[in-house]
Amino acid sequence: MCQNNILRKPRTDSRFAFTLVELLVVIAIIGMLVGLLLPAVQQAREAARTMQCSNHLKQMGLASLNHESSNRILPSGGWLYSVDGDPDMGFGAKQPGSWHFNLLPFLEANALWQLGLDGNKVADPNIKNANETRSKMSLPLFNCPSRRAAVPYYARGGDGINSTTYLNNMAVKGDYGGCTGTQWLYVSVGSYQAGLELSPTKLGYKPAESGVAFVASEVTIGEIRDGTSNTFLCGEKYLRADRYTPSSSADSYGGGDDRCIWQGFDNDTLRRAGKEYLPQQDRIGVDLDYYFGGPHAGALGMGMADGSIQRISYSIDGETWQNLANRADGNAVTIP
Repeated sequence: MCQNNILRKPRTDSRFAFTLVELLVVIAIIGMLVGLLLPAVQQAREAARTMQCSNHLKQMGLASLNHESSNRILPSGGWLYSVDGDPDMGFGAKQPGSWHFNLLPFLEANALWQLGLDGNKVADPNIKNANETRSKMSLPLFNCPSRRAAVPYYARGGDGINSTTYLNNMAVKGDYGGCTGTQWLYVSVGSYQAGLELSPTKLGYKPAESGVAFVASEVTIGEIRDGTSNTFLCGEKYLRADRYTPSSSADSYGGGDDRCIWQGFDNDTLRRAGKEYLPQQDRIGVDLDYYFGGPHAGALGMGMADGSIQRISYSIDGETWQNLANRADGNAVTIP
């Protein structure tokens, strides 16, 4: 009789089993690795958004230089808030629209700029209807990717010379502004006729306004005597961090972010720089209407008049910051 069929007791081999303690240790290690990885991923994403933000400023800078090549002046700052752009008014001091509005034809957005073009230099129903349509349309490059998308948000209505009270009080907004220099001077424009007679010389603004964009501005490259690489053209606006996307029209008031991006001279589209207006990082609950600033840690992006981009530390000294905002103060400056 064969003896090979003798019953044998199965052997229990636990070499590949995990104890509860081992399992908990593995879970703890995985959790720790994920905790270390997430900040790195977030930092990488923010670095990409910061780079994209700088690219937006670069495009605006190049568009400004193309505007100067075509018109022999840099983009004007427009007339006043509550007055929208009008393509029939051309460029320069007689254009009521914003600094951003003047850039549109040089950003391959001529169709958006031409809305309402009919040859009439009057505030007729045609331009009002066109501005209502345009108030809901923008370009992605006018918004910082760390803040918000280029879509309409609650805003204060137009209801001005050539605009309507925006439908549902919604309008597109911008996250960047041109640089007025160290001054901030308003002019009241009550009609198209008054606007047609505007000029920076007549207003006496050109000597007083030390930057490159202001009410009815017509600054030439030759007037930037401090050098285009040493003079601010535009930059990121400071915005209150808890109001990037306001929940109501009233919630949008203040902070230089309550008007449509196409409306004329205002702190929604232009900012100033000086010793008392140092750049700030966005904060919750704090309105700084006229300041440059940004959502990015450590520094903000500023476009120079030669089309280059500089990352400027929030801790920059006041003297340097002010000198960079002036186009012709004669002060030597080194960008830190």
